[in-house]
Amino acid sequence: MQKILLIVHAPPYGSERMLSALRLATALLGQEDERVDLSIFMMSDGVVAGLPNQPPAEAGGGLQQMIENLAALGATIRLCRTCAVARGIAELPLIAGVAIGTLSEMAAAAIEADKVITF
Repeated sequence: MQKILLIVHAPPYGSERMLSALRLATALLGQEDERVDLSIFMMSDGVVAGLPNQPPAEAGGGLQQMIENLAALGATIRLCRTCAVARGIAELPLIAGVAIGTLSEMAAAAIEADKVITF
């Protein structure tokens, strides 16, 4: 089993990078040939993607559904604590399966990872 760390520091809306990262994460966890231990760490404006009540796909959104599905498939999903504090969201409710993480946790995940991918 490969350990993969996916670091996303792109905002959830305004560019395709967050969507691309979540699509890749979904494809990685959907592999039939090899199981993947996937950790996702969102930084900078990417932390906003961890907030609930985003519009569903049929309303032009869908990121929350993707994040919920990734969590259900076993992905570890963390938001950078410093980034969340800076944006005033550290104490807000998060999407189920998403938690606040630390830079030390991300560093440990990077050391343990076979691959690190950034968006």
